[in-house]
Amino acid sequence: MQNVLYIHGMGGGSDSRIPSILAPLLSVHGIAVHVRTYDFDPETASAQIGAWVDELRPSLVIGESLGSLHALRIKGMPHLFVSPALNASIYFELMAWLTLIPGMTRVFDRIYKPREGDRQKLHFTFRTLRKFRPYRKKSMDIALSSGRNGSCFAFIGTRDHYRKTGVVSLKTWKKHFGQTFLLYEGTHFMEEEFIYSILVPEILKVLKIK
Repeated sequence: MQNVLYIHGMGGGSDSRIPSILAPLLSVHGIAVHVRTYDFDPETASAQIGAWVDELRPSLVIGESLGSLHALRIKGMPHLFVSPALNASIYFELMAWLTLIPGMTRVFDRIYKPREGDRQKLHFTFRTLRKFRPYRKKSMDIALSSGRNGSCFAFIGTRDHYRKTGVVSLKTWKKHFGQTFLLYEGTHFMEEEFIYSILVPEILKVLKIK
């Protein structure tokens, strides 16, 4: 049995949609998909995810959206990315200063409230949001210094609305990782048809399963 560690995006959790679809599809190939809910604070999350890596010894790491920043820190295995939000930290920096306005943290918490279930609890404070920019730099430094650009592959939707804001950026991806990506005719939240048609085949390819 090979383990795949799936690192969900902001507000996701152990019941996130994509890994829930992947799990039964990959189990028939002897692949177990593991997804767990981690803390929104990036430093706390890093410690949690590091412990899971030590426990599971995954053969593959998949980072979705904001989870891509955490995935980039993990060494020694191939990586796949779904809608990598590599520039989210830039906007968190702006949001951090806005939280100094009385009541804004409550507003952000209400706007970005996750749905019910085992989901990441979001709390937008100045202290937490200010951690993301240096965390992003460290994640990129780790990835690039370890030659990760040769073992990373990303799926980016042509209709991803976060591309308009630059949170998901094809330019940023190509700058750091070259042509290791596939554009698909979908949104930020990879539709089920693309999970079947492009994500599963790539996972099997990476894990050398026919």
